[in-house]
Amino acid sequence: MSKNAYLDTIWTLIKNVISFLSVFSLRSRRMRRLIIIIVVVMIVGLAALALYLAPMITYSEKTTAVSFKLGSETFSDGGVIPAKYTCDGLDISPPLHWSDYPLTTESFVLIVEDIDAPGGIFTHWLLYNLPANINRLEEVVEKVDELPSGALQGVNDFGRVGYGGPCPPPGKPHRYVFKMYALDEVLDLKPRMSRQELLNSIKGHVIAEARLTGIYSR
Repeated sequence: MSKNAYLDTIWTLIKNVISFLSVFSLRSRRMRRLIIIIVVVMIVGLAALALYLAPMITYSEKTTAVSFKLGSETFSDGGVIPAKYTCDGLDISPPLHWSDYPLTTESFVLIVEDIDAPGGIFTHWLLYNLPANINRLEEVVEKVDELPSGALQGVNDFGRVGYGGPCPPPGKPHRYVFKMYALDEVLDLKPRMSRQELLNSIKGHVIAEARLTGIYSR
């Protein structure tokens, strides 16, 4: 649900309340004043709630993009990510492959996030302008600004370019979501973009998306 949809819902609720209260006698000045106060409080309260909840909507929930397939030879969707690909191992990127994306795809974007990090979403990898004629990544993608394919890499939340493997604090398993977006254009961006800069750039250009979730704990 978008922010506009929240506001439409608020307005509908207000109209319903007004209709409900209108069945009571409005002859009393005190009653009319009470109704006005109630309506104003509802407007302010519900509007504040809408503005608070709207930023929590994920990017994928704001799109109507179709889905395609994303997988890895080293772990299944919902499976455990091998330690080799984490900070406890070699800290290299896992192999990935994808299929069934639209023929109109011009480029791909890959974002990898820990959605269970204590401080909120933690970004582990930003890869963009991946050419449309590529449908797999071998393990050990170089941690450089630009790959031989022309794909670019952003800065993760470790403050480094390229892939940074799972490295959760001891405790419950964390979920690491590999999100791949098929775009209808090649982005006019430089290397070392942040997550938010990248998300802002792909708005309105996502034609399909895929997800692969792995878990890891220490």
